[in-house]
Amino acid sequence: MTLREEIIGDCRLILGDCREVLPTLGKVDAVVTDPPYGIGAANGAAVGGTDASGRYKRRPRKYDGTWDDARPDDRVLTAIVNAADRHIVWGGQYFADVLPAGGRWLFWDKLNSMPSYSDGEMAWTTVSGVSVKKFTQCASGLAANRDGREHPTQKPLALMKWCLEFLPDAETVLDPFMGSGTTGVACVKLGRKFIGIEIDESYFAIACRRIEQAYSQPDLFIDRPKRDTVAETPLLPGM
Repeated sequence: MTLREEIIGDCRLILGDCREVLPTLGKVDAVVTDPPYGIGAANGAAVGGTDASGRYKRRPRKYDGTWDDARPDDRVLTAIVNAADRHIVWGGQYFADVLPAGGRWLFWDKLNSMPSYSDGEMAWTTVSGVSVKKFTQCASGLAANRDGREHPTQKPLALMKWCLEFLPDAETVLDPFMGSGTTGVACVKLGRKFIGIEIDESYFAIACRRIEQAYSQPDLFIDRPKRDTVAETPLLPGM
């Protein structure tokens, strides 16, 4: 497997397996991520998991509204915890046995959500000063698909910006399950640096496009960045 990077403004986007990429990165200020914990496997659809070699795979599939309690490999969760001192991890209740004790919770209340969605989602966090916080502002927009969802579990942009408000001094934010790049777009809009890792090439391309578009918004007063492609290199020796 090869590693490819796209540098777009203050965003470093990496195509690769986060378990292999994370050990090569230094510690960041915060991790804000949404692991693939809740996509069901109805009708033979593919889901995230590990292959025969133990490598993590996020396999895209047609979204049919079916949800379950699937969770990523525990080694991935450990790497996420070690990547920063502050974290916001959506779906944290599904792997609370692996995450450190003493975490707090954020709750997204999906008002007016479609029947096929869960009533709400929880995020485990180590952000200080947070006990339980609830977000309710954008569920109706999500149900109407007004937020331009390009990934089956894509979080609304307003929700991810809300998460970053709990991290006002986090200069660099990491999302090891970048998906279609919503965390990165939120970072662009709030003037943060971003590192995103995505294993699926199609979602990686979507994330690159969305982040470029975020920089091009005229109300941001940010010059459109130059996009640099880092030469593809092996992730690990001998690969």
